[in-house]
Amino acid sequence: MENVLLVIGGLFGLFFGGEFLIKGAGRIALRLRVPSLIIGLTIVSVGTSMPELLVSVQAALRGIPEIAVGNVIGSNIANIGLILGIGGVLHAINVKRTLVRREIPMMIGVTALGTLFILDGQLQRLDGLILVAGFVAISGLFYWLAQDARKGGELTDEDPHENIDPAKINVPLELARVGVSIVALFIGSEALINGSTAIARALFIPEFLIGLTMVAVGTSLPELVTTIVASRRGENDILVGNIVGSNIANLLLVLGMTTVIQPFAVTGVGALEIAVMNGFALLLLPFAINNHISFRESALLLGAYTAFVVYSFVAVSGAGVLPA
Repeated sequence: MENVLLVIGGLFGLFFGGEFLIKGAGRIALRLRVPSLIIGLTIVSVGTSMPELLVSVQAALRGIPEIAVGNVIGSNIANIGLILGIGGVLHAINVKRTLVRREIPMMIGVTALGTLFILDGQLQRLDGLILVAGFVAISGLFYWLAQDARKGGELTDEDPHENIDPAKINVPLELARVGVSIVALFIGSEALINGSTAIARALFIPEFLIGLTMVAVGTSLPELVTTIVASRRGENDILVGNIVGSNIANLLLVLGMTTVIQPFAVTGVGALEIAVMNGFALLLLPFAINNHISFRESALLLGAYTAFVVYSFVAVSGAGVLPA
């Protein structure tokens, strides 16, 4: 029961920490006149990826890299299958043409690159530096493209989250909000790691599977909240941009920073998980190619994710890993 309470408390910490971070970072970006699309691709996506970063780093430092890798792979799968699926079921999603032409193919390429590093079996510090450098380069490219589009009149400075005058935003207050959110994320990630690993060991569940499912969904709660809010308000740039940007950030920033801080051997990763992660990334392109993700397509994503999770646990149970 103590470990269950730790997991629940950790999830609450990640949830509210992610919410505070998104709101604070979003308002600071708005005050600095950053376009809404770039907020979704960078500020919001990095903010919602902070739980993954803290959980993965702590897991690697504690000698349980299975949770770190499982968290990254599972979060990328959950972002498209679970979160984008839920968002599209709630409200049909219109996808901006530039996302289909540029950012989604970029996410597919980053997923393939991350796969190569993971399949190598050993993540060295140099690998991490390459991944982080890739994230910095892509973030710079996103910003340059957004500024170029702004000059052409394609982007506006409308607030993607709430109706607020940018001139009235208190930057020191929002910086304080960001600081509090980071503390909440740290405490939440600590509790989630402690509770989930203890439960996994007690039930003889592989730590990689816990990272792939429970921890991945827990650290994806900020993306889920952002997606539900954006879907209800019809803010498709933020909705899809957040998912695409978060998947890029997970593989380049989260996996990269984790490896820079603590290089580790990759264990527990099967061909199925790698194939599903790449499959969901590839599937997003034909679904969005007509600039629209329908209810049926979203339901298919959600159903495929559910089937993947159920199969993962059934397969482990069938292999005799779980107690009868």
